[in-house]
Order: sequence, then C-alpha cells, then structure tokens
Amino acid sequence: MKLEMQEIDYSSLKPADWLPTSVKEMKALGWTEVDVVLFSGDAYVDHPSFGVAVIGRTLQAAGYRVAIVPQPNWQDDLRDFRKFGIPRLFFGISPGAMDSMVNHYTANRRRRSDDAYTPGGRHGMRPDYPSVVYSKILKDLYPDVPVIAGGIEASLRRLSHYDYWQDRLRPSLIVDAPVDMISYGMGEKTVIEIARRLDAGGNLADMTDVPQTVVLLSRSLMPDADDNNIILSSYEQCLKDKKKQSENFKHIEQQSNSMSGGAVLWQVTGDKVVKVNPMYPAMTQGEIDAAFDLPYTRLPHPRYKGKRIPAYEMIRHSVNLHRGCFGGCAFCTISAHQGKFIASRSQRSILHEVRQVTRMPDFKGYISDLGGPSANMYAMGGKDKSICARCLRPSCLHPSPCRNLDGDHRPLLDIYRKVDALPGVKKSFIGSGVRYDLSMRRTGDPDVDSASVRYNEELICKHVSGRLKVAPEHTSDTVLGIMRKPSFRLFKEFKSVFDDVNRRCGLRQQLIPYFISSHPGCTELDMAELAVETKELDFHLEQIQDFTPTPMTVATEIYYTGFHPYTGERVFAAKSQAEKLAQRRYFFWYDKTYRPEIMNGLRKMHRPDLIAKLFGR
Repeated sequence: MKLEMQEIDYSSLKPADWLPTSVKEMKALGWTEVDVVLFSGDAYVDHPSFGVAVIGRTLQAAGYRVAIVPQPNWQDDLRDFRKFGIPRLFFGISPGAMDSMVNHYTANRRRRSDDAYTPGGRHGMRPDYPSVVYSKILKDLYPDVPVIAGGIEASLRRLSHYDYWQDRLRPSLIVDAPVDMISYGMGEKTVIEIARRLDAGGNLADMTDVPQTVVLLSRSLMPDADDNNIILSSYEQCLKDKKKQSENFKHIEQQSNSMSGGAVLWQVTGDKVVKVNPMYPAMTQGEIDAAFDLPYTRLPHPRYKGKRIPAYEMIRHSVNLHRGCFGGCAFCTISAHQGKFIASRSQRSILHEVRQVTRMPDFKGYISDLGGPSANMYAMGGKDKSICARCLRPSCLHPSPCRNLDGDHRPLLDIYRKVDALPGVKKSFIGSGVRYDLSMRRTGDPDVDSASVRYNEELICKHVSGRLKVAPEHTSDTVLGIMRKPSFRLFKEFKSVFDDVNRRCGLRQQLIPYFISSHPGCTELDMAELAVETKELDFHLEQIQDFTPTPMTVATEIYYTGFHPYTGERVFAAKSQAEKLAQRRYFFWYDKTYRPEIMNGLRKMHRPDLIAKLFGR
C-alpha cells in the first residue's frame, strides 16, 4: 500500500501541547531553565513509538521541565548543544529508534541515500554513533554536567560487542563515549529513578545500583563471583580469544531474559570494570498503560510542517498493544532491549488510543496496525510464574513451544472485535509480524486450540490488507535451528490454511514470506535448495535480505567468533562479498542475468538435479 503525505492541521494545538525544542518555545511556557535536555538523533515526533517522546513525556508527567533538541548540528558552531544552557539535572542522549549504523549502511556496508526518521527522508542529519559524538561535544562544553545515554545504540552496546561496520570487537559504549551512565532497555522507570535521586541532591557518581543501568567503576570495586554477580571474561581476553567472547554472550542473553532481572554482570576493561545492573521486571499493566496514556499529540512537531517523515507515515494510524517478545530469534535484538516477558496494555488503554486515532482529521477509517514486536503475543506468558522465575531459556517457542506457555489468542481476538466495533473504524489491519508457530501450535486444551484456529481465520479473512507478511526466514531445518525458527514444514501448513481461508472468504490475498541469506550456518547449497522449494510453492521472492550482524544477537556472536555460544561448536558463516553474493543470487533464480552463475555454482557442488529443478533439462 503506497503511503502518501497527508497535510497535518496544527491549528487546534498550542505551544504547551509540545515539549519545547527552542528557547522561544521554552519562554512561551514561562520557564527560565529546564531540568533535563534530551538530544535525539531522530526528528521529534510526539508519538509513543518514538523513544525520545516517551522519555520526555514520562519526565514531564513526574513534574520535570524537559526540552528536546532533535537532530542537533554537530558540525557547525555547536549552537544546538548550547541553546538551553546547563540543565538543572542532566543531559540525555537518545540516538534514535534505529541503530545509527543500520540506519546509515546496507548489509554490504554501502551508505544509504535516505533516513526514514528525518524530514523529507534526508540523509546526513545524524552522525555515525551519535552517542559517542553527542557526548564528546557535551563533555567538552559542560564537563561537570551528568550525561546519560539511552536508546537502542547504547542498550545493545552495553558490553563488549562486535561492530560489523568497523569489523572489530569494541568495548562497552561507556568506555568509548564519555557518558556518566547508560540506561539500557525501555527507560521510563530508570529515568524517573535517576531524576528523583538527582533532584534529592544525589550525585550520579554514587548511583551505581540503579536497575537497568551501566556504570564504569574502579576494578577494585568488583566482587568475587557468586549467585548475584557474574564475572565475564575481560574485554582484553575476548580480543585475544574469540571463544571467550562467545561464552560471555550466553550469560548476557540469559540474564537479559531473566524474569526477576537476573544477576549483576561485570566486565573488566583496561583499569576499569563495566558494571551492568539487572533489568527491571516486565512492566505491570498499570505501568505500561501509564506510559501509553501520556498526553502525546501523536504528531510531528510543527517545526516540520509541510515535510514528510517516512517513519511517522508508517505508524500514524497504528496502535501498539504490548512490549517484549519470547520468540528469541537468533538475529533479533528485541528481547535484548525489551526482554522476553510480555507487558500488555489494558483494553481500556488500547481503545482510548484507537479513539484518538479516529479523531485525527486524515483518518479514513482504517487502523494500519494493531500490533507489537510480535503481533500475536498479546496477554501471553507462563501459566505457572514460579517456573518462569527459574527459567533462563532465551525462547519460549524454540526448539519447541514451552508446555508452561499460555498461548491463548482469545484476549487478542477480543481486542480486534472491540476495535472494529468502535464508531469510525471500518477495518483494522495487522501490519506487525505474526508468529504462525504460535497460532498453529496445538496444546491439547480444546478452548485454547479452538481460539488459535479462529485467530488464523479471522486474521486472514478480516485483518489483512491484501498481503500478509510472515517470516519463515529459510527452508533448511539446520539453518532454521540456528535461527531459532520452526521447521519450514510449518510454513507450508500455514500456507494451506491461508489458501483455504481465502477460498472460503472469496478473497485473492497474497502470502509474502521473508527470507534471509548468509545467516550463520547457511551455505550456498542451502540457498540453492531454498530456491527450489520456493519455486515449487510458486513464489517469486521479494521480501529478502542479506544477514546484517548487529550487536547483541546470537547470530552476530556466531558470525564474529565462529562458535555457537550455547554449544561451543564451530558454525560456518559466509563473510566475503563473493560468498554473500553467491548465496543472495539464488533468491533471483528466475532472472536470466543470474542463470549462468547459478548453474556454474551448482555444477561445482555436483548438483545437476537442482539445475534441472530450477531451469528444466
């Protein structure tokens, strides 16, 4: 569905409806100073899908005066970093909703020509690694003012990590960037705790115990290992021995997925030690409702009037139902940032936001997405929480769904029906990724299993905008096992359900599968067999990508170290451009341009049978 820019009517809004982005706006509110200044790598969109807006509104609701400096110019006289002067409490850095390097570069390390989080999609409005660049400027200008880094960039770089774009192992971001503290994960509770302690006269240097933060301390403060403290291999040891980096990651991921927040992680780096305090438990329903019920305008700031912000156009009529994901995909960073335990909003909060959307002047009756990190995990979790409290599994679905998992789709179906019944709503779509291994799961409970069948039918019949995108990711069971994804057989079963429901509902919708090439464990032969299998299903693939190693995923650790963190076994990964291209071209077997190279590759692998299946005899 093509998105067209809609003109936004700001006439009913007042300056007080926004967090100030200029001194003029600050003075219009009657302020002479601010408590917190937030620097953002994204444009300021006052919407709960944009992290800096969430943190700003959270602080505002707690009584603090907050200013936002979106996309400051780091290359001129630095006036953007000076304009609000010294805040009463601290500077905060939110580099953006996407990792800056993923935002800037393709899997081939080529510079992208656009930026979805910038007005007009213009590139070049943020530096590489904004946390490092912004914090160095702030510390040069105001050396004694606390600087706290948050967001995806800092969260996923909280310990030693492989940087694909520099092709080297880097230490924790707190070593590379002169920040006083990192707030990792979803930051509402953390930022309020920090603000309140500073407001009470506390010193940030003494706040070494705040949950979900990272601090840099003297090595002498590191305790001995025990049940509450895990001593990781040092950064220097990891540089010398990649297997130690791999072994570290198992601990990092397990503690990120602990229900209670886990143990403290310690990693020596030089003459310092990085301390990672445990995560907060998943938000309660009241806490997540409070975050989404803040007085967002749901619009880009008026400073962007007449300019299109592509990322906003995608979500302007969407509603997020929950946070967290228990899928644990090997290439995904969601659980590292949000955790695997689901925090679900109440029906009241969701319906309130949908009503807000229906009142938007450009709303035509269609909710673009009722979703979340995984669309159909709303209100799901462990039946016996005491079992969850002892569990460190990174995935509740792999290698098989947990018996303790309550995968009941009835609460979600109830949401869909109540949203569709609201005045002004013609139809609601599900644009987020659906875990069909969850909706196809059979538990033996007739009520739960019946609801799963109904979910698939209602999803396909009522909530698809012509094309349903799902993510089998590969066809090889070996590769899928490393990815922590279900067998491709299950995708075929889901496709049969999809086709059957389409026939019964008189629809001609498309099922669009996502696939990844060059994922660790994937060989050229695996890709050749993928081409054959998808050809037999009559797919000409379009939703495809090369694997991009991003910090804090199992797949990236395998790519860099060559070892699986959980088994210690060696795993192949395509690294050279030639190896990656050899895999990628099998997506386009039907393009005559690639036919000679594919045939040559299959001959070298002694697989004339696959040549015949792809191109005939």
